[in-house]
Amino acid sequence: MTNVKVRNIPFSPPDITGAEIEEVVKAMKSGWITTGPRTKEFEKRIAEYVGTTKAVCLSSATAAMELTLRILGIGPGDEVITSAYTFTASASVIDHVGAKIVLVDTAPDSFEMDYSKLADAITEKTKAIIPVDLAGKMCDYDAIYKAVESKKDLFRANNEIQETFNRVVVVTDAAHALGAIRNGLKCGQAADFTCFSFHAVKNLTTAEGGAVVWGNQDGLDNEWLYKQFMLYSLHGQSKDALAKTQKGAWEYDIIYPAYKSNMTDITAGFGLAQLDRYEDLMKKRRTIIRMYDEAFLPLGIQSLRHYGEDFSSSGHLYLTRVPGVSEEQRNEIIIKMAEVGVACNVHYKPLPMFTAYKNLGFDIVDFPNAYNQYINEVTLPLHTLLSNEDVEHVINSLRKIMEELEMEG
Repeated sequence: MTNVKVRNIPFSPPDITGAEIEEVVKAMKSGWITTGPRTKEFEKRIAEYVGTTKAVCLSSATAAMELTLRILGIGPGDEVITSAYTFTASASVIDHVGAKIVLVDTAPDSFEMDYSKLADAITEKTKAIIPVDLAGKMCDYDAIYKAVESKKDLFRANNEIQETFNRVVVVTDAAHALGAIRNGLKCGQAADFTCFSFHAVKNLTTAEGGAVVWGNQDGLDNEWLYKQFMLYSLHGQSKDALAKTQKGAWEYDIIYPAYKSNMTDITAGFGLAQLDRYEDLMKKRRTIIRMYDEAFLPLGIQSLRHYGEDFSSSGHLYLTRVPGVSEEQRNEIIIKMAEVGVACNVHYKPLPMFTAYKNLGFDIVDFPNAYNQYINEVTLPLHTLLSNEDVEHVINSLRKIMEELEMEG
C-alpha cells in the first residue's frame, strides 16, 4: 500500500504496570501462592465493583459457566440455548455437561441473538439460556426475560435449585463486559448468573482467570451457593488449602468427585492491581472508540454501537462491518493492514462454520444473519497501550485500503 508508514500495532497486548508486578511479587514473597487471602480479597472486590453479594473467582470464564451449569444440575436430556455468533466457550460448556446445544441466529444486521426467535427455541427440555455480552455491550435482558416468562409453563424443575427459579435460568457469557451498564444495571446485576473473563486479552486481566456473580434470588442461599462453587472448583473437598493450614485441621472429606478450576493468589494479586486502575482503563477505551467512530462512520463503515442514552459498554472490542465487500475481500483487508503493522481480527466466525459444530449437526445455511455479520467483519485494535498516533495510523491505513478497494471496484 502506497504512502503509508509501517508501525507495530499489536491487536490486544496486556496493560501491565509496576503496580501489577509489585502485587505478584508480594504474593510470591508471602509464601502463599495458590488460592488464599488474595483470592478471597479479589472476590470481595469484584462483588463490590459489580454490586452483588458474592463473587467466585475461578481459572476462566469457561470454568465459571460450566460449573454454574453443573451446580444447576443441568445435564443429559436437557437443552441450553446460546447464540450462533460467539466464541466456542459459550456453547462448548453445554456439551461438557452433556446437554444439547441449541443455537439461535442473530437478528438482521445485529451481533446480538434474535430475541424474536428466542421464545420459539424454548422447549420443555430447556433449562438455561447463555446470552453473550459481545464486545462489552450488554444484551437486551428485558427481551430475554420476556421470552423466558412467555414459556414459563413449559419449565420442569429437576432439583431444588431449579425449583427456586421455577423457570429457564439466564447464565450470561459476559467475558467481555465487566463494567458495562444497561438501563441502570451493571453487568452482573441483570442476569441470574454472570460469568466474566480475565484472560490476557481482556480489559482486566489476571493472565488467565474468570469470575461468576449472581443476583439475590428469593429462596436461594448465597452462602450455600458460594460453598457449592468452592466444592466444585476444588475437587469436592470440604476444606480448601487455607482452612487446612489451621492447627490440627488436616482432615477433610470429599463431598463430590469434582473439578479443579480455582484461581491462585498470584493471579488474584495481579487482578487486584488491575481493578484499582479499571475505571481509568475504560475511559481510555472510550476515547479510542470515539476517535474511531468520528473517522469511520462518515465513510459508511458500520460499527457496534458502544454508548447510548441507556447503555454504556466496557469498550472491549471495536467491531466494524465494511460495506459491500466479500469474505475474500475482508480477508485481504486484514492482510493489507498487517503489511503496515496493524494487527486486526475477526469476531466471530459463527459456530456452525466450525468442524466441531458441523459434527453436531449444525449448518451455517440455517443461520443466514450470523453469516452476513461475519463475512465483512473486521475487528480493529482497541487497547489501552494505543497512542493517539497509533489510532491515527489505524484510521489512515484502513481509509487508504478502502479507497484502493473503491478504485479496483
